[in-house]
Amino acid sequence: MEAKSCGLSHEDKHAIQDVEIKERLSHVKNKILVMSGKGGVGKSSTAAYLAILLAKKGYKIGLMDVDLHGPSIPRLLGLKGTIQPSSLPGKAIPVQFLPNMHVISIESLMGENKDAATIWRGPLKIGVIRQFISDMEWPDLDYLIIDSPPGTGDEPLTVAQTIPDAKALIVTTPQEISLADVRKSINFCRQVKMDILGLVENMNGLTCPHCHQAIDLFKTAGGTLMAKKEGLRLLASLPIEPQVVKMGDKGELLDLVSLWNTYNTAFKKMVAMIEETTMNHVENSDMVLENKLAS
Repeated sequence: MEAKSCGLSHEDKHAIQDVEIKERLSHVKNKILVMSGKGGVGKSSTAAYLAILLAKKGYKIGLMDVDLHGPSIPRLLGLKGTIQPSSLPGKAIPVQFLPNMHVISIESLMGENKDAATIWRGPLKIGVIRQFISDMEWPDLDYLIIDSPPGTGDEPLTVAQTIPDAKALIVTTPQEISLADVRKSINFCRQVKMDILGLVENMNGLTCPHCHQAIDLFKTAGGTLMAKKEGLRLLASLPIEPQVVKMGDKGELLDLVSLWNTYNTAFKKMVAMIEETTMNHVENSDMVLENKLAS
């Protein structure tokens, strides 16, 4: 993916890439980092389904999977194909999933061996994430959704430093062991000065298929209490929905859109909240810029 740069120092190459990254990101209206302090909370399925529903509303979407050791996005989507060479030298085109939705993941670069282990240290990971932006010929986007691995390590830090106007969507489950790690994610965002879009409480109860009573497998309302304590918005409390697991495992998450269930109802309300918040922010920012130019 890298263009020829013979004779340039490492600092020069980095500076050139900085310019390319800034230029690419200037064509993205909203950047959302989906993150969590703990694994297994449904972060990747949340990121993938958020991208799908926004695309179904007609927005131009980019989905970037920066979980380099355990990429889940391609399998959740049943993504086929690999990146394609661009007409621009040294650039590539992300994988098209829908007419208005493109995806990049390390798995899209791995050829046939999807189960190969990615054994990389920090500098390599940082470089790949930067290339996902600078070396990809992304179209103009309304939203770039970024799926991050759990924790507060190299990947979310690189996103925070490379995309300073990204906003965090933090996913948790209701039980304390998850909430304890989420508090670390909240503190991470505040330390790196990343705005927090809100919290998503996933796996908040299961409806028994026989008696239709709610079963609190992982307790309940933990995300609600956390959001209130930290002064954050709770964007959604999503119930456990077996169809999400089934369709994700089969790579058919797209087909979930047409089903009626309480998960879909709650998720679509969350998407409407995100849409209202982010697009109003963009319109206000554009208006401020226009007023500045006019004066």
